[in-house]
Amino acid sequence: MLTPGTEDELAEILRGANGPLSVRGGGTRHVPGAGEPLTTSGLRGITLYEPGALTLVAQAGTPMAEIEAALEAEGQRLPFEPMDHRGLTGREGTPTIGGAVALNASGSRRVQAGACRDSLIGVRFVDGSGTIVKNGGRVMKNVTGYDLVKLLAGSRGSLGVLTEVAFKVLPAAATQATLRLSGLPVAEAVRAMSAGLTSPFEVTAAAHDGQAGETLLRIEGMEGSVAYRTVELGHVLGDFGGAEVLDADASAAAWLRIRDAVPVAGAGDIWRVHCRPSQAAALVEAAAADAALLDWGGGLVWLRVPAGTDLRAALPAFDGHATRVTGTGPDALPPEPAALAALTSGIRDRFDPRGLFAGV
Repeated sequence: MLTPGTEDELAEILRGANGPLSVRGGGTRHVPGAGEPLTTSGLRGITLYEPGALTLVAQAGTPMAEIEAALEAEGQRLPFEPMDHRGLTGREGTPTIGGAVALNASGSRRVQAGACRDSLIGVRFVDGSGTIVKNGGRVMKNVTGYDLVKLLAGSRGSLGVLTEVAFKVLPAAATQATLRLSGLPVAEAVRAMSAGLTSPFEVTAAAHDGQAGETLLRIEGMEGSVAYRTVELGHVLGDFGGAEVLDADASAAAWLRIRDAVPVAGAGDIWRVHCRPSQAAALVEAAAADAALLDWGGGLVWLRVPAGTDLRAALPAFDGHATRVTGTGPDALPPEPAALAALTSGIRDRFDPRGLFAGV
């Protein structure tokens, strides 16, 4: 296992590489590919944290737990609520901040705070030629050419190996509460979530757990504001039955389960489907899944199906894509339209001319 301890060591390894590399972060989600294993776990540590400027910079291999502890000590948090995949994958690795960026991992708060890439303001990485590349920094700037900050988020290591990432962070909410509706069919749950998200009461998360038959909507902020908005949101949701209110502790526990997709964990293959919320109910019905979880108001659908199921073949046409997270069978990543595939290939050739990351 190649474990560089510095960015320069990583660059030297990539310049001298003669074949594909299987790049990983903390190993919680990595699917081994062809090539020699290379891990960023030796690149760790918070290199800059300025709470007053709401800015944090860390090396890519820094454990998420270390990032979260440092932020919590200052009453701050990452806006995008990245998930921990270990419950789904059954792996015992360590979630890292670089892994979150490589996947653009974005949790339930995405509906209000945006995705990982929306908080990311700078990256450093080493491309396939062994060149150290920097883009962005401690303040957001307009750039010419490639916006590498956005391009690297979600690239899954296909363009280079991340070494450092910079974020804008936010103050943590003083408290939270969740309204829980019970027994709604999926289509009704989507309508309830839409009603909450389009209300003026600043819902920061909306999800539906098909297994438990629960529809959850979260409100965060100052105590008085949360209390007022909880009551008012309850009126909005009146047409969908009476809503139970979960206090701060119960709310936090419920959203930790949603964040990590715990309701769909189990035997079988787990798929992640991005779609229009209005299409979610039809997709869940067509999938005939063993378990279903809707997040982002229905824009993200987690499905657990029998092992080896080609879920893409079972789903009707929809605006979005399906990614296999665990299991075997069809390609994990969705196929790209010809024009997009050509663009993707051109960008990969630019940053990885020798195909070192072809197995990613």
